[in-house]
Amino acid sequence: MPSQGKLYVVGIGPGFLDYMTIKAKEVILGSEYIIGNDLYLEQIKALLDGKKVISGGMGTEVEKAKKAVKLAESHVVSVISGGDANVYGMAGIVLEVAQKKGLNVEIEVVPGVTAATAVGSRLGAPIMGDFVVISLSDLLTPWEVIEKRLKSVASTDFVTIIYNPKSRKRNTNFQKAIKIIREHRSKNVPVGIVKNCMRDGENVIITTLGEVLEYDNIVNMRTTIIIGNSESIIWNNKIITRRGYHRKYTY
Repeated sequence: MPSQGKLYVVGIGPGFLDYMTIKAKEVILGSEYIIGNDLYLEQIKALLDGKKVISGGMGTEVEKAKKAVKLAESHVVSVISGGDANVYGMAGIVLEVAQKKGLNVEIEVVPGVTAATAVGSRLGAPIMGDFVVISLSDLLTPWEVIEKRLKSVASTDFVTIIYNPKSRKRNTNFQKAIKIIREHRSKNVPVGIVKNCMRDGENVIITTLGEVLEYDNIVNMRTTIIIGNSESIIWNNKIITRRGYHRKYTY
């Protein structure tokens, strides 16, 4: 029989509490233990009064997942993930650890607004059709694999969204990615750069593929980049990726 515990993995959205789902807030308020990265716990500190909080920095995901699984045997536990827990978030490792440990507790993943859609809203309508999301972090995925994926995507006309573009230790991956994409796409393709999306210090830049590296100095792990396709245009400081209405309708 299942125990009385429960384990939630909660996507808290991109930043400000206004952009968190009602369900996510309810789950956090109803949990005894809250486990997460220091940055994300800071974002939701207004919801943490009376909670038992376990925090950790980047690189402690496995340890946090193990603690959550152990506590969930007899407590209601929420593991916090920025954005959506399924998009480079905590859902995978928590479920992997639960599977390894044979956890006999109900697990629920609560979705959240991921950086791609949050950034898209700040830029206008840059996604609209088919798109691909690629992380440039090579901590868990070898760069050779990332580079192969970039080359495959760049040769198509997918809108391309880049997560985790640059950190202190891997400060050339973004430059290398742009060079690969430039081999296949026009230098005039619109590009949107959003740093600290929906958080304090938000910075939104609209440029082109030919000029995007002029902003390389502001790109870091809190930045998401959207690279348009052949249907993308810039209008009124917004990016619009036309879905095809202009070919079928008069407006």
